[in-house]
Amino acid sequence: MSEMKNQHWSMADISAKSVTRRIAVAGGKIYLGEQAFALLLEGKLPKGDPLAMAEVAGIQAAKRTPSLIPLCHPISLNRVMVHSIPRPDDHSVELFCVAEIAEKTGVEMEALTGLSIALLTIWDLTKPVNAALEISNTRLLFKSGGKRGTWINPEGMPGEAQAIIDDLLGDT
Repeated sequence: MSEMKNQHWSMADISAKSVTRRIAVAGGKIYLGEQAFALLLEGKLPKGDPLAMAEVAGIQAAKRTPSLIPLCHPISLNRVMVHSIPRPDDHSVELFCVAEIAEKTGVEMEALTGLSIALLTIWDLTKPVNAALEISNTRLLFKSGGKRGTWINPEGMPGEAQAIIDDLLGDT
């Protein structure tokens, strides 16, 4: 049996980094099925409005990211937004979570955490109608700020996400 190395964990040292405006946008989709999707659009799901609750849950989750993910820097977010886009063609809802800060570290994990919890909130409020839900395509779409500048997911991003980014970057 090999000896285990003594591991020492630490947060990344960001002391030499510059404070910059940093934005991250994460996106993902939940497939509801035809019946649950129709009830969502009609506002008739038994547990209430999952899209409104998803927005609140996503914002709360983004703010709690450092307590959920080890070694994640505690930060004071300037803005978190969750946008939902119903997709009738495949009975899904696509979500985008935006996190923004002026700091020495990025906000990718906050955007991804907010997105994940928002998607799970929709799942929880929709499961009484359809237990066969599916979450997919959860990914980082965009990030800006820091020494690497702007990064865009190589697979591109939906037009609605680009419009959100355009609004943010036009916001001075």
